[in-house]
Amino acid sequence: MKTLKFKTNINCNNCLTKVSPKLDGESKIESWDVDLNSEDRILTVNSESITHDEVFKTVLKAGFIAKPLDY
Repeated sequence: MKTLKFKTNINCNNCLTKVSPKLDGESKIESWDVDLNSEDRILTVNSESITHDEVFKTVLKAGFIAKPLDY
């Protein structure tokens, strides 16, 4: 399993409510978490096969930006 990390503009619990259905609905994502206490609001995604671009597009569908940190 690989872990991908992204800097996001997901700032609050309301934002999480908006993005959760998109991330939960992506079958390639095993698990994910957003650290709202981090200044960069780090999204961590665990997956066997998802790409950085696929995560970016999934988050974008919810109206947010996810910039890869480890690309």
